[in-house]
Amino acid sequence: MSQIIPQCEHLPTHVNSLLELLRQEPTLRSQQDISAIETSLSKAVSPQFEIVFAGAFSAGKSMLINALLERELLYSAEGHATGTECHIYYAEPKQEKVVLTFLSEADIREQVNIICHKLNMEQAGNINNPEAKSILTEMGQKIIEQEGGESKSEKAKQAKALILLLEGFTNNRDRIHTINAATYSMEQFNFSNLTEAASYARRGSNSSVLKRLDYYCHHPLLKDGNVLVDMPGIDAPVKKDAEATYNKIEHPDTSAVVCVLKPASAGDMTTEETELLEKMRENLGIRDRIFYVFNRIDETWYNGQLRQRLDSLIQTEFKDTSRIHKTSGLLGFYGSQIKHTNSSNRFGLDTLFSESVKSMGGEEETPQFVSEFNNYCANSGKLTRTDFKVSVNGYETPNENYVRILSEWGNPLINQLITDSGIEEFRDSITRYLTEEKRPQLFATLADDLQPLCIVLRKHYLDHYRKLASQPREIDAMKAQELNRLNHELQEVGIQFRDHIAHEVNEIVVNGDHYFEEDFKKLKARMVTRLDELLQTFSVENAHRRAAMSHPRNSTVPLIAILVEALYYLANELEDVLVEGVKTLVSSFCERLLYRVKQTEYYRKLYRLLGNDGGVENQLKEVKKTLITALVSESKVECDRYVRESPRFYDEGTFSIYQFRQTLQQTSQGYDCSSMVEAEPAIRQLLKLDFEPKVSATIRKNFRQTINMTLKSQLLPMADQQADSILQQYDQARDYLGQTLEQEAQEKIARNVRLQEEIKEKIATYNKAISEINNCLQSMQVYEHQLPLISEETLQPKVIKSNVEVIDIPVGNGHNSDVDIEVVDLV
Repeated sequence: MSQIIPQCEHLPTHVNSLLELLRQEPTLRSQQDISAIETSLSKAVSPQFEIVFAGAFSAGKSMLINALLERELLYSAEGHATGTECHIYYAEPKQEKVVLTFLSEADIREQVNIICHKLNMEQAGNINNPEAKSILTEMGQKIIEQEGGESKSEKAKQAKALILLLEGFTNNRDRIHTINAATYSMEQFNFSNLTEAASYARRGSNSSVLKRLDYYCHHPLLKDGNVLVDMPGIDAPVKKDAEATYNKIEHPDTSAVVCVLKPASAGDMTTEETELLEKMRENLGIRDRIFYVFNRIDETWYNGQLRQRLDSLIQTEFKDTSRIHKTSGLLGFYGSQIKHTNSSNRFGLDTLFSESVKSMGGEEETPQFVSEFNNYCANSGKLTRTDFKVSVNGYETPNENYVRILSEWGNPLINQLITDSGIEEFRDSITRYLTEEKRPQLFATLADDLQPLCIVLRKHYLDHYRKLASQPREIDAMKAQELNRLNHELQEVGIQFRDHIAHEVNEIVVNGDHYFEEDFKKLKARMVTRLDELLQTFSVENAHRRAAMSHPRNSTVPLIAILVEALYYLANELEDVLVEGVKTLVSSFCERLLYRVKQTEYYRKLYRLLGNDGGVENQLKEVKKTLITALVSESKVECDRYVRESPRFYDEGTFSIYQFRQTLQQTSQGYDCSSMVEAEPAIRQLLKLDFEPKVSATIRKNFRQTINMTLKSQLLPMADQQADSILQQYDQARDYLGQTLEQEAQEKIARNVRLQEEIKEKIATYNKAISEINNCLQSMQVYEHQLPLISEETLQPKVIKSNVEVIDIPVGNGHNSDVDIEVVDLV
């Protein structure tokens, strides 16, 4: 802060102490975003207050700054796409200066190529080549002539910008480095004062090759660290110039924005202007410190449709009109300048506008201001209800009309022009804000950002302190309180255990247990793999041997007997796989479940209350055995059904019956074992057709549902039973706690006292910081944003009166008398 008041000298320390208090409270830390506080604090104590003038190319930003300072500092020419960034700082009268930073040769080459592309000209070659520069300059001059003048079209404006850029590069070649931007003080140019340096920088050819200008200027508006920043247009032809403006809008150093908009001349907001408004809203450093300036308002004086569109835009898109200004920077600035001229220099034609008036073929050019001035006098309608009876004669040149009118009406007319330009109103508004409103608003914003934090901290301290203060302070009372809560705590533990088990089971049912799903996938994979192995290794010869042994009287074995042996063999082998898989699945699940239960708070609480886990681990181990027994039994039933052929195995028209018949024909070629062995591939195929659908149905549909139902039917009743069992152990818990409560009560009372002291220390830190911040706010006359303190009275537990209850109490001679007893509760 450039004007520090004693009461605010240590403001960052006090705000940071509040932020440190927040960091010490983990439960609050995640709920509070402190970025807004940090930003508003940095703004309140910053020695600089940067006001960025942002807007589209040719919106009139530079002219507006000139008008604001009533000095011609910045270059301003319609159509000149300067990428110069200008910062204007405060300086004492004898310390005014300019620091100039030039573009690099690479930057200039890039800009030349961009303009050439826009003009459909060939890309520039070596801009150090005089011949190449001469050709480009001639082409630019031709375009200007074809368009009828340098300000007659956008194309002509771009051509003029190209000519200035090449001229500036040539004139300043010795100051421009190849890659890096070079910086010079005005003394290195032998300039003796700010006016000379500004005049050099303002020249179009020089301005076109300057990257940044830092002006140090004596003006009351710049006091108290105010810095005016003029940025390239948001639609600048060089993309990185436009990006630099957007980056500046989002930069934390930016404190306010003067948004210079073009709808007064264009009729509507451009895409770039809409994006600019969005960028400003995203910067916490700006907040509502935005001035909207609709420049070139004079164009609406001559176009009723433009005026209506502008008024409609303001009414629909801008809710707060207190910071909206309509200006003509051109009329306002030059109006302030020609007040200091007279007829001897033709009211500035020979001084202010001498460069613009240079005659072409014996005839004087008309400066833009002169044209606009004459238009104002003749067509604006602004002088209709005034005492000025001004005439613009057709038989006189524009310059002659200008000189005659000012000779007739003088400064009173100029004052009216300045008033109508809106510049004075804008200057007064900016000045009032920067000198009277800025500091209080910055501190009020900081207070508003701190308010939620203070409320949260204050409530947190009060709640915790009152809760601690309401706890018993005697050991017997503490023991009694703990024992009174014992039944509730046991019930709570039981409910939490039951809910936990229900949650674990439900996660499996909805496929939410990642580890269980992985185990079940492995089980499925083992079943599929084992089936493939069994089919590949199935031996018809072994099956034939078993069938023959079953019927010792016969030497012939039918195909159907081979299939029967195969069905029993495959079903039994798959049963072994499923049984082992289920055992592994259940064991892994129960181990994980036991581990998860032991990690819970309620399990630790059980040990504190009972000295053991109340039988939880034993119950989980018992239920593991029950689950394994139940699911092994289900596995055997599931695989036993594999022995029966599939219902549609012999249906007509199916591939399986076709395969069966083909196999039968092959095995009927003989009656010994060899014919069967030769048909072994066909028999394996037949078995595959029967078993693959059965196994698929098991692992994809049937058995997972069986597992889910078994888990629910075994675990949920066990959890209910164990919850009841825990509650039934009240007597054991009371005896156990009785042995440890006295020591715990002593420790808890000591801990409560210690915590109360810690909270008191935090409250003292809080109150000190708040008191100092409030003193600072009062010194800035910000009275309506005081932050809340924590008084001693608020620390006491609140007394809440409950309903009045009438109780009969024996009085005197034993007769009852109705006495009102007011029952109070301590909170």
